[in-house]
Amino acid sequence: MLCYTYDGSFDGLLTTIYEIYYRRQQPQEIVPAGSFNRQLFVRREHIACDEDKAARVYDAIDSKISSGALGNAYCAYLSEHPRAGMWIYEYLRLGWKLGPGVDLRLADERVHRVHKLAGKVKTEQHRLLGLVRFQLYQGDIYYAALEPDHNVLELLAPHFASRLSDQNWIIHDLRRDLAVVFNRKEWVSTGFTLKQKLELEQDEQYYQRLWRQYYDSIAISTRKNPRLQKQCMPERYWKHLVEKNGRG
Repeated sequence: MLCYTYDGSFDGLLTTIYEIYYRRQQPQEIVPAGSFNRQLFVRREHIACDEDKAARVYDAIDSKISSGALGNAYCAYLSEHPRAGMWIYEYLRLGWKLGPGVDLRLADERVHRVHKLAGKVKTEQHRLLGLVRFQLYQGDIYYAALEPDHNVLELLAPHFASRLSDQNWIIHDLRRDLAVVFNRKEWVSTGFTLKQKLELEQDEQYYQRLWRQYYDSIAISTRKNPRLQKQCMPERYWKHLVEKNGRG
């Protein structure tokens, strides 16, 4: 059994797919190096990331399959599913045979699996666009903390770079120690850990109190539907919502 490992980046995964075609060796698994578990009878080969090779695969997906297939592959990668690498490879392999029509083969398990992973990522991205809560801290920096199920920060960044283009802000993924940082010109994705507690601006504390009062005042007790609320706004996100602030 052959297992290819890569550095965990999307470019690293694309490089691995390039090498599979070049070497003509079909692996049984493609996983990030940190996720590889040594097993008896499993041969591991690590593929170093090569931006040129990754770019060639990227262009081949876009031109020979479709931009939609490229987006599906990327979103499936962001799901961080343990088998995402292998499933993406099998999906693209089929796509290079069928062309743009690959995404119409919904009954094919190779297509269905990638669509399902991509759909989960896109759903969380859409949900979080309405659940990100920035807070103004000393130093004129807006900061928002998240703990998403999937690695969606880079999908959120373009939206907020457009909507909050006149502010300095940070969206911090606490689960992965990652952040997207915007400096009023451009955003970058980087490893990030808070080394000291941030202090809220005084005005921010005042506005948060007003927001909680408003949130409570517009609630109609006779129309409360906790089940529907949790469906639209899952409870796992509540800890980072100013209006919930630990309340049910």
